[in-house]
Amino acid sequence: MIYLLLSILASSLIFIIFKLFSKYNVDTLQAIIINYIVASISGIIAYSEPVNLTTISEEGWFFGAMILGVIFISVFNLMAITTQKNGLSVAAVATKMSLVIPILFGIFMYKESTEVLKIIGIIVALIAVYLTSMKSTGGVSINKNNLIFPILVFIGSGIIDTSLKYFETNHVAQNDVPIFSASIFGFAAIVGIITLVYKSITSNLRLSIKNVIAGIGLGVPNYFSIYFLIKALRHDNIDSSTIFTVNNVAVLIVSTIAGILLFREKLSLRNWIGIVLAMVSIYLVAQSF
Repeated sequence: MIYLLLSILASSLIFIIFKLFSKYNVDTLQAIIINYIVASISGIIAYSEPVNLTTISEEGWFFGAMILGVIFISVFNLMAITTQKNGLSVAAVATKMSLVIPILFGIFMYKESTEVLKIIGIIVALIAVYLTSMKSTGGVSINKNNLIFPILVFIGSGIIDTSLKYFETNHVAQNDVPIFSASIFGFAAIVGIITLVYKSITSNLRLSIKNVIAGIGLGVPNYFSIYFLIKALRHDNIDSSTIFTVNNVAVLIVSTIAGILLFREKLSLRNWIGIVLAMVSIYLVAQSF
């Protein structure tokens, strides 16, 4: 349970830092790439054994980590495109609603419990995510010509969580969690660095110290959000479908409350109903612990 709480706190801190990015005009791309480098280094430091690239490349999770790293940075860019094409609310809903993918994966692949209260809690959680994510009065409005982007965000985000569960269960040893996480972020960093070099050549892009500091500040909680989530998924008595539901909904609650307290964000009645439903969903799902 403590790992789940720590993952929630780390993930919520990520959203708070992202908020600060817009306040201080941080270049998101540069900060994200630095963040992946720092997150990877954090995992290497936390790894208790000597780092042997040959041994690591022979691990059953290695190529999975490589693919996940590419998906990590791809989904981030797709989220940015979705926000530009369809709006922030659409991107938020697509990202959060993706929790249904690892939930279904856990239920069908690992025969996790389908108690009535738990299923009701999951449904309530999805409704809560929708209501809380809506920051405009018009609901979700998606341009049909750009529909592919939120769909890819939905699928990509779901694949990330589902893959973490799969590799945690089948390939990652207890002591390998730090280096597995570091490898994911490392491959994401490689793709990001290549992108940054290309942009610097084609558009005279320059790295700013402000963006580096922002990336360092983001990288540490980003690493621990994944590390603690994987550790939470190892709990013998809590289903992954329960973990993902509670984690996503709790992060939504904490980050929303932080937005009110730290950034004086205003919530509509619909948002407040979503917050209340989110709390109800956590209570219902928690009955299956």
